[in-house]
Amino acid sequence: MRSTALALALASAIPVAATPALAQNAGTAPPPPVFDTPTDLSFDAEGSAAASDSGSILSSRGRAIGGTVNWTGFYVGGQLGYGFADADNGGDDESFMGGVTAGYDHDFGRYVLGGALDYDFADADIGAGSDLEEVFRLKVRGGPKIGRGLLYSAGGYANADTSDTGDEDGWFIGGGYEYLVNDRVSVGGEVLYHEFDDLGGNGNDVEFTTVQVRATFRF
Repeated sequence: MRSTALALALASAIPVAATPALAQNAGTAPPPPVFDTPTDLSFDAEGSAAASDSGSILSSRGRAIGGTVNWTGFYVGGQLGYGFADADNGGDDESFMGGVTAGYDHDFGRYVLGGALDYDFADADIGAGSDLEEVFRLKVRGGPKIGRGLLYSAGGYANADTSDTGDEDGWFIGGGYEYLVNDRVSVGGEVLYHEFDDLGGNGNDVEFTTVQVRATFRF
């Protein structure tokens, strides 16, 4: 009987003695683990960061459209190609042509806007014994940057001079692509459609389409 009472007393004392230890352990529980910010393991992570620094557009694959090239500045250059004339008084004719260009571009980050003066020589028969010999242009162009390239549309005022029937004002529209080989040199191609009404004052309406390659030096 005495041993039974002693056993009961020990059993009731164990929870009371363990309570402070449990309370102390609860109060000093270790803090929850802290995990680092997940690392971006996507394939275009590096390209995205670089492109965001340069202010370019991103494609779905993370490739920079726009890049870090800068088109701002003056340029001079030359162009060679073919011209195709369609005249009311002379049918169709084509001619080798070439010339020079000088202009200025301003880079707005994703887009480029600029202006230029062009001169081309040609030798296209436009009827009545007259040839289209020269074309002058006052050009405005603009478009988006694509990597190191510029895809642009162009248009403006044109003047055509003939061999013996004088000259005539007109207009042109078209576009092209230019690639910046380095900070100084660019190469490209351009297609322009010209229209001259009543060229030479004899009712001869002339359409003139040019296809040319170009190279420019920028400074």
